[in-house]
Amino acid sequence: MVGYSDNAICWIYHSLALQLLAIKKVQHSVPLISYILFTIISVFCFTVSQAQEVIVVDGDTIKIDGEKIRFTGIDAPELNQTCLTNDSEIACGRLSQMLLKNKVEDQEISCIREGKDKYGRILAECFIDKISISSFLVREGYAFAYRKYSRKFIEDEEYARINNNGMWATEFIFPWDFRKLK
Repeated sequence: MVGYSDNAICWIYHSLALQLLAIKKVQHSVPLISYILFTIISVFCFTVSQAQEVIVVDGDTIKIDGEKIRFTGIDAPELNQTCLTNDSEIACGRLSQMLLKNKVEDQEISCIREGKDKYGRILAECFIDKISISSFLVREGYAFAYRKYSRKFIEDEEYARINNNGMWATEFIFPWDFRKLK
């Protein structure tokens, strides 16, 4: 499971393992157990690839080393979704995908895994240098806070709306409504 942790609890376990290794009594009395504990936690929770293969599927889904990851808390336009601006159609779904491609290109991505969806995709929030990719996409106006599942990115969406960023400068249908029309 390269590039993400199973959940935020891994951070706590990792920290505790480091503290255990630092305690002299533990180091001298059970060094093998401490080392094994530290190694297991590090491998299963924090393995990060040095050379990730990242493929952008659409505006809210990526593949890291072959594993499909759907960003939690946001919804981006479908690839075939369009918007209207000045009576012209623009490919909002493709623009969202391109924005994400440009953001993640040549970057090391880390993700916090939150589970799996009904399609078998890993649900996670992903980061570049500790900055949420989801927050970035919503603030740029090419993804929306997915209120049905989370309230995490509502402030980012309000920022985009107020500043007419991305799709907010167009006439559009929210992605969840667009899918219902199919």
